[in-house]
Amino acid sequence: MTIIYKSGIALLGVIALSIANLVLFNSGDSFGGDFVPATPSVASHRISNAFSDQDRFKVIDQSVNRFIRRNHLAGASVSVAREGKLVFTKGYGMADKEKSIQVQPYNLFRIASVSKLVTAVAVMKLVEQDKLTLDSHVFGSNGILNDSIYLNYRDKKVERITVKQLLNHSAGFTNRYGDPMFIPTVIAKKMDLEYPVKQEDIISFMLKKRLHFPPGTMSSYSNLGYAILEKVIEKSSRMDYELYVKTNVLYPLEIFDMQIGGSYTWERSNLEVKYYEPDDAFLVEDHNGGTELVPRSYGGNDIKTLGAAGGWIASTTDLLRLIVAIDGFDTPHDILSANSIQEMSSTELLGGSPLGWRGVRKNYWYRTGTLAGTSALVVRQNDGLSYAIVFNTNSWKGPEFANDIKYMMDRTLAKVDSWPNYDMFDLKNNESSKRKSIIF
Repeated sequence: MTIIYKSGIALLGVIALSIANLVLFNSGDSFGGDFVPATPSVASHRISNAFSDQDRFKVIDQSVNRFIRRNHLAGASVSVAREGKLVFTKGYGMADKEKSIQVQPYNLFRIASVSKLVTAVAVMKLVEQDKLTLDSHVFGSNGILNDSIYLNYRDKKVERITVKQLLNHSAGFTNRYGDPMFIPTVIAKKMDLEYPVKQEDIISFMLKKRLHFPPGTMSSYSNLGYAILEKVIEKSSRMDYELYVKTNVLYPLEIFDMQIGGSYTWERSNLEVKYYEPDDAFLVEDHNGGTELVPRSYGGNDIKTLGAAGGWIASTTDLLRLIVAIDGFDTPHDILSANSIQEMSSTELLGGSPLGWRGVRKNYWYRTGTLAGTSALVVRQNDGLSYAIVFNTNSWKGPEFANDIKYMMDRTLAKVDSWPNYDMFDLKNNESSKRKSIIF
């Protein structure tokens, strides 16, 4: 096996690891059923647990394993970056309990609303490409979405909605009558639609209702706002949303595995974990109108339609590769301008939301994500430490579970006596690379 990395990077202690355990990628680890897709010719770098099997990290192992047991979770993936370098990455528990497959750092997880951060970065890219502005109006004959399907709105105030208001949840939408992104069967019946219910249908359905507050006057968390942003990105870029994000945000960062996920077991991607819900979770209606009740994590939620609001799947290593590229620090080079990063990490309204991030505090920025079968958290700290942690099980605590996760991680990382000087972002699994290689 060839492990390729930049000349001069000293992976102290790593070479001493058992060669038998030094497996970057096992092409047989497919969790999507019997079909094993061909290994992509270009893929994100994939690192095994062996690289972080070090005594200095035992405190992380103990804390995460204890957290998994106490909260009855199946598995987790944790990655930590320090000063832009990937210094720790490891999987815990089971990616697939039925097949006894353990989590590895390269496994893909649904990241739920962490997807909103990805979408916000894409919007800022379009701003920097002069394809829209944050003050661009979204609806109306002069708006970005001036297609006929969006012109039949009830409340004329929608013409005042701007791109920025969608990003910071101040566009006027609320979930007072239920989150429209999670009631496709209701919308289908109300509008006499065939399944599957599309984003355009959900947006049109909501435009026939009055806004709950004038745009820009307050903030109310809205998945719908980010579904609308998906259409804004497509109209402004003249590209499919997922393709635009991949080619303009992810690929330049050497992130090749991230993608929009699927809703059903047969749609699981290669290396994607299996999702689990609490033992007493109840079955729900199939979002596609099927007659049989289904688990919410496998058919109850429409992951593809959530898209920009909550549909991405990713490894924690790839998530951190994105975070360190939008953290505002000098190294590595950010993918956005300093002005864009400042814009994303600021809030206009008292108690309002920043752009993409869930919250910006004195010493850290954070983004949470929660869906049936998934709990995710990414944190960027002012001291140069960042981390991503994702579970393939949800908690009945819902979004509040992120507080428990952060408390555990903050206490745990504070106990690590020293961090390595090497950077695992420099590891490659591309054997055609011309960089210095070491043969094991």
